[in-house]
Amino acid sequence: MEINMKIEEWIIEADIRRMQAAMEAGETSSEELVRVYLERIGRYDGKLRSIIEINPDAISIARALDDERYEKGSRGPLHGIPLLLKDNIDTHDALHTSAGTLALAEHVAAQDSFVAAQLRSAGAVFLGKANMTEWANFMADGMWAGYSTRRGLCLNPYGPGELFIGGSSSGSGAAVAANLAAVAIGTETSGSIISPASQNMLVGIKPTVGLVSRSGIIPITHTQDTAGPMARSVTDAAIVLGAMTGVDERDEVTKTSQGYFLTDYTPFLDASFLKQARIGIPRFYYSQLDPDRMQILEAALEVLRSEGATIIDPVELPCQETNWNWSVLRYEFKKGVNDYLAPLPENIPVHTLAEVIAFNNEHAEQCLKYGQNVLEASESTSGTLTEPEYVDTIRVNEEMSRAQGIDYALEKYNLDALLFLGCEEGDDIAARAGYPVITVPGGIARDGVIAPGGYITKGPQGITFIGTAYSEPTLIKIAYGYEQATKHRVPPEMGMLAGE
Repeated sequence: MEINMKIEEWIIEADIRRMQAAMEAGETSSEELVRVYLERIGRYDGKLRSIIEINPDAISIARALDDERYEKGSRGPLHGIPLLLKDNIDTHDALHTSAGTLALAEHVAAQDSFVAAQLRSAGAVFLGKANMTEWANFMADGMWAGYSTRRGLCLNPYGPGELFIGGSSSGSGAAVAANLAAVAIGTETSGSIISPASQNMLVGIKPTVGLVSRSGIIPITHTQDTAGPMARSVTDAAIVLGAMTGVDERDEVTKTSQGYFLTDYTPFLDASFLKQARIGIPRFYYSQLDPDRMQILEAALEVLRSEGATIIDPVELPCQETNWNWSVLRYEFKKGVNDYLAPLPENIPVHTLAEVIAFNNEHAEQCLKYGQNVLEASESTSGTLTEPEYVDTIRVNEEMSRAQGIDYALEKYNLDALLFLGCEEGDDIAARAGYPVITVPGGIARDGVIAPGGYITKGPQGITFIGTAYSEPTLIKIAYGYEQATKHRVPPEMGMLAGE
């Protein structure tokens, strides 16, 4: 493969606008960008394991888009931009969609997911599928974030084998951080975009549930699931988000976005907004932070104050001592997975969750490194979503996360957003509410402690902003202002990954 060495050097940390300008000026092409990214993947991903599968048609697709640019002009900001999709997002092409599982390793989607169709229409080039925590980390207690049967354990490029990668959109985070793609699409139920974005010095946007369709995405829960962009800058994340939105007849909840969704979020890249922003500090959730992470958080508050933001510190949330449970996920997973698997063709070995469990048992040496007790717990439910525990938990989650949580604080203190560090408990509250979250690089903790789950808390940390439903424009303004004032994002040193 012939590589333009100048492009290879230039592509490190290049953003979408810079790539578009270079392609428009004839300085490079989509095909060249794809070739350089593929070369970097070949050089570095043997150890990183961020990508589960390469699109064999990526170069020919890029070449066709180059011809189209020459003959008809650009479709828009994503024309010819190489990106990755998490391995639970359907694409009707040469790629498989498996959620990291051996059972679905041969599954080729019958049609694009809504998200893939939107991005394809915008001119994006699908480089491949990103590795992920198998079944979006809803398979077994103790499963290590970033592990899948199909690809193994994805590593954090800032400290391979040492630092926590974040999950379950682990490969999406690691690949973009390592400059193996321009941007990536992740999915989140609770923390699965924000966690790996925070741990890999990226910007991640978890949209309001309803802003982005879930049709054609292997689910956990229809109450909380959503897809969102993971990028190296707020600008790139905003560009990609605009290409993903829209009302989809296959996903009823997207109808709630009518009148709210936008196809262009770049007008909200307004750093001056910080001068009028009011940001709340829920100190209750900071009590478990170690000194290094607390220092990063306090430094962020100082920056925001210096940029003119009003910091309300502390703010109280009535829900802050709620003993949350995960019952909604346990009940909804079985129905969602059964609905997804049922129409798959006969050559696919699983068509129900029960068959997934049986398949894993039959291939236990390969598939059950961590067991599958979470799958089994979900299978034990009726799959009808009629159990009293489920109905009651839905009610509690909505009431406590919204009226007694995020909305309460925003209204009582007249706030634009709440601020948390990385993927701490605030992100889970937002997930239960179905509300938007954005995280931006906040610095690197040099020391850390052992957190629940066994990972070490040191490494990259994100500053995370949370708002009410469909407040993405406001969150983007705040995040962009903070990003421009700090510019904490730095690429990882890749030497340790070369030649593996």
